[in-house]
Amino acid sequence: MSLVRSFCKIMERIAPLHLAEKWDNVGLILEAPFVRPQANKVLLTNDLTPAVVEEALTSPTVFIVTYHPPIFKPLTSLTLSVPLQASLLRCAAAGISVYTPHTALDSVTDGINDWLCTKAAGPLRDINWTARFIGQEFPDGLGGQGRIVTLKQPIELGQLATTIRTELELKEVHVAYAKPEREHTMITTIGICAGSGGSMLLGVDADVYFTGEMPHHEVLASIQSGHNVILCGHTNTERGYLPWLKKDIEEFIQEELAQPTDPAEAEVLQGLEVVVSTRDEYPLAIL
Repeated sequence: MSLVRSFCKIMERIAPLHLAEKWDNVGLILEAPFVRPQANKVLLTNDLTPAVVEEALTSPTVFIVTYHPPIFKPLTSLTLSVPLQASLLRCAAAGISVYTPHTALDSVTDGINDWLCTKAAGPLRDINWTARFIGQEFPDGLGGQGRIVTLKQPIELGQLATTIRTELELKEVHVAYAKPEREHTMITTIGICAGSGGSMLLGVDADVYFTGEMPHHEVLASIQSGHNVILCGHTNTERGYLPWLKKDIEEFIQEELAQPTDPAEAEVLQGLEVVVSTRDEYPLAIL
């Protein structure tokens, strides 16, 4: 059993690929022609940037899990003149394979959208809220599309925004109020979608939409239809989940090692170390 196939099976258990949106490109994006020798690290990142690839190349990295797919639209060529293509070519040449879970990780139970629910609920997350799905619910408790959080006690919109900013460890968030009486805007229901959530959230019956980003006209459409908006920056609603993903991967690997379904598979997973990238970062600065 190859390391690539064995690790892909671990990722499939964490975020089954059939949960991904139909338009998405998920799974094994790049299978290197050989496994990098004397390498044992799995590097987790939000995006496959040149800085992250350099980090992988200067460490004993054998596998990169990047939340966003580095290949989304069909490629007509692979050249070193295009930075993203050069990154993929450098990984392949070094024996580093690349995997992406993207929207499968959004939808799965205890995935990114559920993580965002806990951030919206704040310090009272253990007692303060319930959640349901916005769209399709998958069978066997696997998860569903988007989330709507219902708070047991209403909270003022400004306080909710402060809670989210604090929980996500951000310097600022953007808030759009549906009514001019800002100090009286009370929130009971929160529509949640990681990343760019406008297409999923628009029209949803919730007091506020909480996502990473929305185009200008989607923000206007939201507030004009009576829905407040909290925006945190696209990857700020995703990157903070990577330590949770690290823990999940480690636990599934240990489970496989303790009770192997396939001894050969367990053998190739032995000694893998999962790390979160230190070079992956939000691309915009606040001046």
